[in-house]
Amino acid sequence: MKAIADTGFIVAFGNRHDRYHPWALGIAKTITEPLLTCEAVLAESAFHLGSSPFVLALLEDEMLRLAFDCGRNLEHLQELARRFADRKPDLADLCLIRMSELFPRHVVLTTDEADFHVHRRNRRDSIPILAPPRM
Repeated sequence: MKAIADTGFIVAFGNRHDRYHPWALGIAKTITEPLLTCEAVLAESAFHLGSSPFVLALLEDEMLRLAFDCGRNLEHLQELARRFADRKPDLADLCLIRMSELFPRHVVLTTDEADFHVHRRNRRDSIPILAPPRM
């Protein structure tokens, strides 16, 4: 599976008490190549899990791979921030939208499907997501 990991997926995978943990474990078992992500997602995940070592281990174990440079995409991120200002997206969301543009064959693994149904890549295209079943 070619995918981009959002904070919710990483947190669900790392927290056995998270309601989406079984879903995240099931997804993790199907991974055949590293999930792409960005530093903003890693920072959010480490904060929510209370464990930078856990998040860094996911990089070391090659479950995750950093595949985004904010500096090289600054202009695009600023434009996305302006376009979606009414939704007040955080930096991680902006990076994931841009990553979806850069890696169009990758789905975004997320527990926050509401935002990704509203956000658009390339101005009009929906972002393909994989989210847990609604409970």
